[in-house]
Amino acid sequence: MTVLRNSDHRRMPWKNGGGETVEIAVFPADASIETFGWRISMASVQTDGPFSVFPGVDRTLSILDGHGMVLDISGRAPVTLTADDAPHAFPADAATEATLVDGAITDLNIMTRRGAFAHAVERRMVDGTTEVKRQGGTLMLLSLGDVQVGPVRLARLDAMRLDGDVKVRADEPVTVYLIRIDAV
Repeated sequence: MTVLRNSDHRRMPWKNGGGETVEIAVFPADASIETFGWRISMASVQTDGPFSVFPGVDRTLSILDGHGMVLDISGRAPVTLTADDAPHAFPADAATEATLVDGAITDLNIMTRRGAFAHAVERRMVDGTTEVKRQGGTLMLLSLGDVQVGPVRLARLDAMRLDGDVKVRADEPVTVYLIRIDAV
């Protein structure tokens, strides 16, 4: 298991210069915004505007904090995404505009290079103890509150790369995101 503390996440400007992203994990570890195979990040979105375009990349977006946003993805009907909704997958090379519902939001962004990696994102509520099965590939857990993962305590926005099956325990209901990434 590898613990990735929120305080250690790397901060950098958005590709389009419109804000800041917080990089939780990237593969390979020294990859740039142009050369990653996969990338897990968060962003604070303060204003309406376009998403950065990433050719040949698939993206899944989740709202962590705030009232949500409306995504207008080229070729699709607009979709409203809130913190209560399931993660939303779409191609990162499709022109996408975001309109905030009622103020700033924080989002979770998973991107994988199409044809090299595929990903799935699960939003899960932990209340008590739950088992998480790894099932091959890379499995990351991002916590929105205090949880115990095996012998390790995670705080809000800490992440962990899991090497095997684990038990996750929370003393009160906490949302976690499970991010599975597989080579194709």
